[in-house]
Amino acid sequence: MSRRTPLYAEHLALGARMVDFAGWEMPIQYTGVIAEHQAVRTKAGLFDLSHMAQIHVRGAGAAAALDAAVVSQPSSLAPGRAQYSIIVDSAGLMIDDLVIYRRAEDVFLVVSNASNGEHVARELGARVGQSATVSDDSPDAALIAVQGPAAVTILTPCVQLASEKPLDSLAGYASSEAHLRTREREVACMIGRTGYTGEDGFEIYLAGVDASLVWRALLGNGASAGLQPIGLGARDTLRLEAGMPLFGNDLRSDLTPYDVGFGRVVRLDKPGDFVGATALRARSSASPGVGRQLVALRVTGRGIARQGYAVLSESGESVGRVTSGTQSPTLGHPIALADVAAAAGPWSVGRRVAVRVREESVAAEVVALPFRSEEHTSELQSHLNLVC
Repeated sequence: MSRRTPLYAEHLALGARMVDFAGWEMPIQYTGVIAEHQAVRTKAGLFDLSHMAQIHVRGAGAAAALDAAVVSQPSSLAPGRAQYSIIVDSAGLMIDDLVIYRRAEDVFLVVSNASNGEHVARELGARVGQSATVSDDSPDAALIAVQGPAAVTILTPCVQLASEKPLDSLAGYASSEAHLRTREREVACMIGRTGYTGEDGFEIYLAGVDASLVWRALLGNGASAGLQPIGLGARDTLRLEAGMPLFGNDLRSDLTPYDVGFGRVVRLDKPGDFVGATALRARSSASPGVGRQLVALRVTGRGIARQGYAVLSESGESVGRVTSGTQSPTLGHPIALADVAAAAGPWSVGRRVAVRVREESVAAEVVALPFRSEEHTSELQSHLNLVC
């Protein structure tokens, strides 16, 4: 039986179409994927992300223990900062990708994908040992995001940061303890200027018992600014336009971070050892033709590249497969991410390939990320630089 977030009844009341996602009953859409996608790009969207796992690592040894557990260097974070990270096994293969927040000197919040949360919590517990405590707080937690150009306008009147500074003073990949005012009462939360859409926005971490109160307050406060509830369908098209990979599609447990272009997340130079370090050192020094590569494709022929479709070389040889693909609502043409053999490269921008769509070869070309139009490229590239 699928699990339900604390906002399940709110979704039903809003007429959402619910589907099973990673063992959770989640809204796939409310008014329609394209309309919701455009709402986030032009105004703002409200997301229920409470299916994501929230794992706290606490104690005087938490920073060093996390350094030994993941590929990045959480100890380098100042309190109130966050970083993108990856946890791998001893062979350097990905278990999950993460966002790690340093909430205080000895308190870290590790956010993982819903399908991997229990696995990540077990791994962290085993790797941390007696150095710190690991608690999977997911059952009692909620996560609500406001994403889009109007996010600051919507949240400023109701969010009070612990520092008492303006909400807009919070930088990208920064966070703060805060209170969110609703009509009934104030709600304690942590708010981060993070997201998965390529737009400016915030993610609000709070207790599950407060989720409905905050959800309704935000919908009411944001109505005049065009805030709309957004389902997982638009979340997927938004993240794909922004060039953000999804674990289970573009990131997988049979690949290393180097196979998906995330080698720069791996801190081989950090003090001490970490799980997977030996394997990743060997992989980092391998020749360019070794392993896999994640590339971005623009489909120039007639047809949409869907997950699992074969990618063909100029000679018609199968050299990989599409991992995520859609018709871009913003650009008006099909886009895709594809897992290809590095040995079939070089995979330089402009290379002509094809995608097998219903037994036909449809023309495509390799393009740079993000997919978005030129006026958004610098904004999204700044986001990708922060992530990595």
